[in-house]
Amino acid sequence: MSTPNTSSAQESCTSPVVGGVQPSANDTNETFQSKAMVELDNIQDEGDNPYAPKKRKRTSPVWIDFKEIILSDGLIKAECIHCKHRMTYTKSGPTSHLLRHSRSCIRKRMNEKGQKNISISTTMSESESVNAVQNFRYDQAKIREIVSHMIIVHELPFVFAEYELFNLLMKNSSPHYQKISRATAKKDCITSYEIEKKKLVAELKDINRVSVTTDLWRSDQKISYMVVTCHYVDSSWNLQKRNLNFCDVPPPHTGIVVCDVLNKCLVEWGIENKVWTITVDNATYNDVAIRMLKENLSYKNNLPLGGKLFHVRCCAHILNLLVQDGLSEIQNIISNVRESVKHISASEFRLNIFSEIAKQLQLSSKKLVMDCCTRWNATYCMLSTALEFKDVFPRYQQRDPTYNTLPSEEDWEKVRVVCSFLQEFNEVTHIISGSEYPTSNLFLPELYNIKRLLNNTSMGEGSFMKDMVNKMKTKFDKYWGHCNLLISMAAVLDPRNKMKLIEWCFPEIYSEVDAIENIVTVRETLRLLYREYVDAHKNNVAEKDVSGDAQKESSSVSSIVSAKGKGKVRTAFANYIKNVDSVEQVKSELEVYFEEGVILCEEDDEFDTLSWWKMNNLKFRILSKMACDVLSIPITSVASESAFSAGGRVIDSYRANLGVDTVQMLLCAEDWLRARYQVKRKENENSGLKEIHLN
Repeated sequence: MSTPNTSSAQESCTSPVVGGVQPSANDTNETFQSKAMVELDNIQDEGDNPYAPKKRKRTSPVWIDFKEIILSDGLIKAECIHCKHRMTYTKSGPTSHLLRHSRSCIRKRMNEKGQKNISISTTMSESESVNAVQNFRYDQAKIREIVSHMIIVHELPFVFAEYELFNLLMKNSSPHYQKISRATAKKDCITSYEIEKKKLVAELKDINRVSVTTDLWRSDQKISYMVVTCHYVDSSWNLQKRNLNFCDVPPPHTGIVVCDVLNKCLVEWGIENKVWTITVDNATYNDVAIRMLKENLSYKNNLPLGGKLFHVRCCAHILNLLVQDGLSEIQNIISNVRESVKHISASEFRLNIFSEIAKQLQLSSKKLVMDCCTRWNATYCMLSTALEFKDVFPRYQQRDPTYNTLPSEEDWEKVRVVCSFLQEFNEVTHIISGSEYPTSNLFLPELYNIKRLLNNTSMGEGSFMKDMVNKMKTKFDKYWGHCNLLISMAAVLDPRNKMKLIEWCFPEIYSEVDAIENIVTVRETLRLLYREYVDAHKNNVAEKDVSGDAQKESSSVSSIVSAKGKGKVRTAFANYIKNVDSVEQVKSELEVYFEEGVILCEEDDEFDTLSWWKMNNLKFRILSKMACDVLSIPITSVASESAFSAGGRVIDSYRANLGVDTVQMLLCAEDWLRARYQVKRKENENSGLKEIHLN
């Protein structure tokens, strides 16, 4: 691995401030080099920059205005960078005579009185507002840092730093720019990863509870990767998610192997005692892995509610299984539509004919979609877009005799009915797949809608829809026929719902007897969890009191003398109220929360549940912490699955030889830096759909 040339002082330093009197071109270059060398020393005095090469420090301020030169006869001289006057100098000798010249140099005074260059610092936001104006200082180390961030965030190759036009751009931006090799770019990316990882470790130390999602993915190079994503609410009451690991999992992929890899990741990040839920799909090995991991973590510390919430099944995956069972009733029709799209997109000639027919019919739609057969929402998108071209397909068949998978009019009518029915499911999937806002509190109303839709459709006319819905109801009862504590408790902790939503939804979702029993179960489980948080709060207060006793005793004498005893008792009583009064109440915070009315919002109003708890933090000191932890639990593993789309782009055919450690570095650092710079992915980056655009 090569490193940048450290012999040039320009590589990691700052440019001089240009004065009103301009020296010659050669003088200017020498001035830049001299002042840059000294300013590098100043930067290193202030703190180590991991992107800058190391140089020996110079302590004398005289080297701001002088540089060391070696004459042709080997004699060392000190040359003033302003007037070019040369003076005797030895490395171990004094510099006071140089300092006297620096104070009286006329050229230096003229330069300092001239107009200075300024730099304008802006933010990453879309607005073009300026947030700082300062003297221009070129810093090669900072440039290397930003280039490494650009390579990581935008998934560029390391050789990007060597592109000719990129270097031309940088040279035109600043003549001090030094070319970065691909080896140096890779080293800088690793440095950025290590720096961001240290920041994330420090942030996680202050978090009380975290939730984890994980999933497996196999690359085109036949390497299986596990992504581990952490979800938590930060100190500003914002929901955060970070990809902690993107590591390879050796075969065979049994529950024991997955458990060991996952446990190693949790220990590496120091969050093994903070994890209280893990969201996974319904693979058999996940059931074994989560059960074993739950036993391991329970052995060291008590999980909340005895681990009842520890294993969270991905609701999006369950929804996919449910709809796939229903779509099996029209599998032949779906196959014909899929083959039709494949046939038309197989050649440019066929696509041109199809596009010409669409233009003649003046259709507004401009694309077809090829689905991923394992994802129902992709199939729904393919069917709904193909339905818009149902009049084009028979006209195309007249022009192409090789096309033999044309759906009939009856088939298209079934497709129309199915798409109308699945629209509700598509909206639900979109809602619960978010990772930037809490989703656990949003699913119960959607579950109510799904159950009601299934019940109403099963009583309607149409044999194929009845058979389809009956299959879906069987799968619904298998996974959601029993009370789901997580989505119920999260819904209650949304101030728009509270227990009223439970009392309204459960009679529709469950039988009358089960609904009454489940309502009692949800209320009692919330009380048990609240008591655990109360006990934890008391223990935390007790630990603080013990640790603070020595400090209080040491300062008590001086406090009594200074205040003459007037404020001592009142201060102690105030501390008691702050720590105890919120715990030992006649009514608990949970009961007060239940007794207050729900918040009514318009359907189009955006309501931030975490912001509401933040505003009411002083009123519900303990309950607000509990609400944050519950609301941060993801009910889908979509956040982890989205990393696979990025993985497929990073590990492409041109970079198939990337090592597993390099892959983890690139993908995890990309997630962290996107959060830092607030750079969001485009929606179509994670869609997994193949769009065929018409000419």
